Formats: sequence, structure tokens, C-alpha cells
Amino acid sequence: MKIPQVGILAEGKFKKLINFFYLFFFGGIGLFIVYLLAVNFNLFWLFGKMASVDDLDNPKSEIATEVISSDGKVIGKFFYENRSPADWDELSPYLIDALISTEDVRFTKHGGIDARAMIRVLTGVLTMNHKGGGSTITQQLAKNLFRLRMDESYQGILYEVPLLRTLIIKTKEWITCVKLEKRYTKKEIMKMYLDTIEFSSGAHGIKSATKTYFQKSPSELTVNEAALLIGMIQNPSRFNPKFRPQYAKPRRNVVLAQMVKYGKLAKSDFDQLKEEDIVLDYSPDSHNNGPAPYFRQFLKDWAKKEIQKFGYKPEDLYTKGFKIYTTIDSRMQTYAEEAMEEHMAKQQKLFDDHWKGRNPWVQRRNAESSNGYVEIPGFIESVAKRTQIYRDLKKKFGNDEKKIFAEMDKPTDMTVFTWEGEKDTTMSHMDSIRYYKRFLNMGLMAMDPRNGNIKAWVGGINFKHFKYDHVEQSKRQPGSTFKPFVYVTAIDNGFSTCEEVVDEPITFGAEDGLVGKTYTPKNSDGKYSYRSLTLRKALGESVNSVSARLIKQFKPSNVIKMAHQLGIKSELPDSPSLCLGVGEVSLFEMLGGYSVFANGGKYTEPLFVTRIEDKHGELIREYLPDQKEVLSSESAYKMIHLMKGSTISGGTSAGLGRYGVLTGNEVAGKTGTTSNYSDGWFMGLTSNLVAGVWSGASDRAIHFRSITYGQGARMALPAWGLFMQKVYADKDLEFGKSTFNIPPGIRVSGDCIFSPGETFRRPSDGTEGANPGRVKADDDEEML
Repeated sequence: MKIPQVGILAEGKFKKLINFFYLFFFGGIGLFIVYLLAVNFNLFWLFGKMASVDDLDNPKSEIATEVISSDGKVIGKFFYENRSPADWDELSPYLIDALISTEDVRFTKHGGIDARAMIRVLTGVLTMNHKGGGSTITQQLAKNLFRLRMDESYQGILYEVPLLRTLIIKTKEWITCVKLEKRYTKKEIMKMYLDTIEFSSGAHGIKSATKTYFQKSPSELTVNEAALLIGMIQNPSRFNPKFRPQYAKPRRNVVLAQMVKYGKLAKSDFDQLKEEDIVLDYSPDSHNNGPAPYFRQFLKDWAKKEIQKFGYKPEDLYTKGFKIYTTIDSRMQTYAEEAMEEHMAKQQKLFDDHWKGRNPWVQRRNAESSNGYVEIPGFIESVAKRTQIYRDLKKKFGNDEKKIFAEMDKPTDMTVFTWEGEKDTTMSHMDSIRYYKRFLNMGLMAMDPRNGNIKAWVGGINFKHFKYDHVEQSKRQPGSTFKPFVYVTAIDNGFSTCEEVVDEPITFGAEDGLVGKTYTPKNSDGKYSYRSLTLRKALGESVNSVSARLIKQFKPSNVIKMAHQLGIKSELPDSPSLCLGVGEVSLFEMLGGYSVFANGGKYTEPLFVTRIEDKHGELIREYLPDQKEVLSSESAYKMIHLMKGSTISGGTSAGLGRYGVLTGNEVAGKTGTTSNYSDGWFMGLTSNLVAGVWSGASDRAIHFRSITYGQGARMALPAWGLFMQKVYADKDLEFGKSTFNIPPGIRVSGDCIFSPGETFRRPSDGTEGANPGRVKADDDEEML
């Protein structure tokens, strides 16, 4: 454009002065334009880079990954910054009104930079009478999104000059906010701004803040709650309502007053609201609390590896805002955790009374001892040597154990777990080891056998204080809960369910692979009844000698093959004592194996994730049930029929009747107890839900002294009963009481069950054992 001649515009004695101002004005505008272009394009690398088009389209704010239950609830997050984007429709009108009234009343009228506000700030500086800031919501968004003041990647050579640094940063913010205004609508800018704010207590963004302080979504906020959160924006730490309510309430009332000033709130409402106290439902997101913490830890480790298959880095799990849709049902998870707490609090009291005045870390005495157990010398010291604090002290004191233990015996303040809630106390590290070693723990998992969907996962009694997961991570001897794998091996190899086996001693020797010794498993009471028992009666009463008879005939190697075929992945010992469950397995794989029986012979890999999406809702991967037939439907149903015998009178699972889960329902089950009563198990099956429970101490040397208390029917079964009782009470769940599907052609006759074309002729003497009545325990045997 050709600049007009000065002479045409001005004549006379003021011509030079007019020329000067004319050139100064247009020259200043020209220089300012050049300056803006230089900053925008980072001329000669003096100013540092600007946010690019890609940066504007994909702002790099850290977004938490959300873990979503099958019923649509967010049950956890993985994050560095706890931020979850909110949709515009989720924002309460009170939030919008409070924000505009307090932070940027002309937000809908300006184009990103508010000239009036800038003049007000300048006037305030000149008159020393400050009347508020000049930054618009869009400017604050630009500052929050691109961290122009802190991120070194935006810095240029001139940043070394203090005053120029401030001017350049402000210029970049102005340019960026103008670009944002051109690229996004006002609604989008406001939503993005609310997503970027830090609200203290680890909450980033309005959605996380409303959940942290009120356990609500943004749409559910009241006027006072919205004003409280908007008031925090100015100084989140100072106005934190949990820790500084004396500052938060006056600040909230300032926001309410601004809403009155700009016509967003009636004066009469303000007069009432300003007097109300702050009411919070404070629960900051943490991996130590919230539902299914053990499952979420397992999921986090799995997801870090899984996302690498799609080009992401493990740390992206904390920043990219994935949505992981899981099979966990939040309601069933709650019921499982409630059942665990109700049962284990009683179990712990029983255990403490059982060992009152004595330490529970024991080993068997010799046969002549009166009470059978003696305390293990140096047990706690041995445990202490495996702790991190011992390793740290060893670096300091070397091999001087006297100094190390002296240090570990010094009292210190700590917070410990109790069943009445956390307790602040003073004890030494050695005392804390003694304290925590006394606790019994538990694992519970439930899954749908039809599709493998895991519905509930309880890995322990308290994740904050007991990190070890007793569902998938822990492996323990399953005791008699392994017997169904022995029985199904026999049945699948032609052993009739009508055939009776005598309860008598079964001895293993050289012909069974034992060298220089023999092995004769005992029943739980050490006695043999010499009764003839059907398989259903023998399994229902958990008679060890019958399991021994079957494994002797069909060989441990075939039982191992069958167990692996049904989904047990752990290595198992090729030993006769396998008939009593000496191999170590996880609850996770036991559920997979038992589900084969409930699912008509089909193995389904336990499924815990259905799909993963990116932050935009684009599908990354979908996960479907992985099924294969590993057993005939006839053999599977025969095992169901056998295990149903455990829940009738005389069976080890008959105690389930106390919880009302047997009435109008078909339940198959199996209890399990290991040597010394270190582990109690219960596996329960219905046609649509299979659940398993393990209970015991973290160390096998810590346990009850007698089978009266230490059996699976006491340690584990009640938790299963409580859980299923709660599930059946919730009529909104799909897992109601049901019956098992009987394969076509199957015939049931008492304890016997016949496949199509199968017949059985009893021995000529036709002897049968008398009804034994109810037995006291399932099993307990010294393992080989």
C-alpha cells in the first residue's frame, strides 16, 4: 500500500510536527507488525518457537487413563496428573455463570484479548489502584495449555533479557489466544480451560475436582459447590476447602457476590447461600483406595505392555487419556469387597483369640508333644532380613547385625492397619513386622463361565498396607480343591460315576515311582471307615483315600495333563501326593479350570478387558472371549453332579445353606484345606457364575492349630456365601439363581450319571456303605 504524502495532509508551520507524529504512528504500527511476525515465526531463533497448528489442534495436556467397569462406572485412573476431560453437556450452568462472573465477564464479547481490561490494568498501574487482572479466559487457556512461561522448548535467545522475556511471553500468549479464538468456539474454549485448571489435592480439571471434593459429576454441582471450585482457581492451595476452609468460604462468597453483580444470582439467594457451611465428600483419587485396587494394579502392569503393541510407550498410560473398558462389574466388586471385610474381620478376631498370649509362627513338634506346635526360633529376624529397611541399614552398618537390629528396634511414628480403621501409633520396625505377620489375608475372584468375563477381583484385605495380590500373583497349595482334576481324569478315562470305591488305606511304593520309601495318605481324622463310596459321596465328603485310589490307578502324569488341558498353567509335581493338592497354583487359574465344568467342557481364557480406546474415543483394540473345547460336555456335567454332592447334607459345603444361596438354586462346590491348615479354599459354581476364595496368612508357618478353625469350610466358604447372597439380592444383576444345563442324552440316577449308551452293573455282592452323616472337615494330610 502506498503511504499518502504528508504534504497533502498538513500545511503551514506545524507541517514538521505533523510529519513526525504521522511517521511515528504508522512507523510504530509497522514495527509492531514486524515484531509480531518476528515473534510468530521466531526470527533468527531470537524469540523461541510458537505453538504450531498441530499443537493447537492437539494440545499436549496430560490426561489420565480411565478404567471403566462393565456397568459404565469409572473405577480407577492411571495418571501423573489426575485429569479427565469433561464434555460441555456435563458442565453445570452454575459453573459457567460463576466462571464468567469471576474470571472474564466479557468472555462472549471479545476476541481473546479484552482491550477494556488491558486499559483497566494499565490505569491501575499508573494510579497505583489495581482493579483486577487483564487476562481473559482464552489467555489463561493459552498459558495453561502451552506452558509458555516454563517449557524450555518455547524459549529463545532473548529470554535471557529479563524485561524482554516478559514482553515476549505476553506477546506469545496474545498471538496464541487469537489463534485459539479463530480455531475453537467459545464453548470449546471454556470447556478446555476448565479441563486445564489445577484444583489442589491432586485434582486437575473440573471433572476430577468435582469427584475429589464432592464425589459428583460436574453436572450435579449446586450453586455453592460451583462457586467454591471456581473460587479456588485464583490460588488452589490457599483456597483448598479441605485444609483451609477459613479461607475457602470467604472466597466462595466473593464468587457468589460476583454472580449477583452480573445478574446470575438473586440477592435473596445470595443472602441465604453465603451463610451455608462448606460440605464436602472428600476422597482424592489414589491407587491405594477406590474399588478393585489389586485388579487395577494387575491391569496397569498388563496395559503398559499391551499399548506397546500399538506404538505407544509404557509411560503413555499415564498421559494419553486411554479408556480401558473392563469386565469388572462395579456393583459385584463392591459386594465382593464387603463380603471380604465382613468375613475377614471375624476371622481375624477368631485367629487373635486362638493365639492369645502366643506367637502364631510355629512348626510341628515331634509326635510326643502335647499340643503339636512350637514357635519357630528367629522367625521374625529372618523376615526382617528380607525387608527394604534391613537392606538399607546393611549398606550403612555392613555385616554388623547387632547395630542393624538395634536401629530396627528404635520406636518411630507410623500409621498401621486395623479392622476399625487406620491407627496412628509408635512402634519399632521389628514390632511392626510382628504386628503385620499376625494378619490373615484373602483372595476372591468371580467370573462368568460362559464368556470368561471377570466380574469381581479382591486380592487382599487392604491394598495400602498389603500389596501382594492373592488372586493372580500368589500361588498356594489348593488342597482338596484340586481333587476334581483327579476325578475328571478318571471319569474321562471311562471310570463310572456309579462305581464304588472303598475308603481304605492306599499305599504308594516303588511301582508308583517312589524310591526307598512308601506313602499312605490319611483322611482328615486319620481314620478309615472301610465303607464303599460312590464318587459323588467321596468327593462331597472329601475322602482322601478315594482320591489316592484314583490317582494310583490313572497316574499323576495323566492328572497333570488333564489339569493343564483344563487351564492350569503352573507346573505340577509328578507325585502321588498330587491327589491332595500339593502343587502350587493361583486362584486365577483355578477359576479358569473350574469354569470348564460349568461351561459344558469349554475352556475360556479369563477375560478382564473388552476394549481400549484413545482419548478421542477411537478404538485401539477390542478383546473377545477365547474359547476352546477341552472336555466332553458329558464329562463336564458329571463333575458338576459330583460337586453338587458337596452342598447336600454330609457334604463339606453344606454350610452354604446358612446364606440362602442353595434354595431354588443349583450350586456345585469344593472346599480345600492344606497341611497344617495354612490355606483354606472354596470353589463354588453355578451355571452363570463361578467364584473362588482363598484365605490364609502371608507366610505358611502362620495358621490355626486345629482343623476346627483351619479348614476351608470355615476360612473361605463363608465369604463365598456372603458374596453370592449380596449378588442374588440385587435384582438388577443378570446373575440370578439358576440350574445347570444337562447335555442331551444324559441320565441321572441318584449318585450315578450316565452318558448316552452307558450302562453299569454293580458287583454281585451289591454292598453299600451306611449314610455317614455330616463330616467335620474336608482334608488335612502331611504332603509327600
